[in-house]
Amino acid sequence: YYGSYLYMETWNIGVVLLLLVMMTAFVGYVLPWGQMSFWGATVITNLLSAFPYVGNELVQWIWGGFSVDNATLTRFFAFHFLFPFVIAGVTILHLLFLHETGSNNPAGLNSDADKIAFQPYFSYKHLLGFTVMLLALTSLALFPLNLLGDPDNFT
Repeated sequence: YYGSYLYMETWNIGVVLLLLVMMTAFVGYVLPWGQMSFWGATVITNLLSAFPYVGNELVQWIWGGFSVDNATLTRFFAFHFLFPFVIAGVTILHLLFLHETGSNNPAGLNSDADKIAFQPYFSYKHLLGFTVMLLALTSLALFPLNLLGDPDNFT
């Protein structure tokens, strides 16, 4: 272990970021509205009913009714659109905390002599990584590839 959890603010923001990405992937999984998507939404949202006292009301609020229906699809579409903006903001916040505290290295060394300034070196590195990821995601979104689709959703 590298003790990354010792920087509580950075760690907690990273966990929130992980949960937001997982929620975005889940609501995006429901959007094709096939059998796999419908039952995936039903099963996963029903897990929230395990919370005592508020679980059933929470599930019905997410569904927009008493079962997974068109209102659920509309809500999940809105969430799938809004979550990336929230993720972008939380990512910036996470990077600010990370660059303030510094990340842990596997060697466990803490030498200030080997450090370089964040600006401009790491800014350019982050900009390059962002550009590469944006190009990859844009090409996946704009070219009609049916890479990971389930056959039940397209019959």
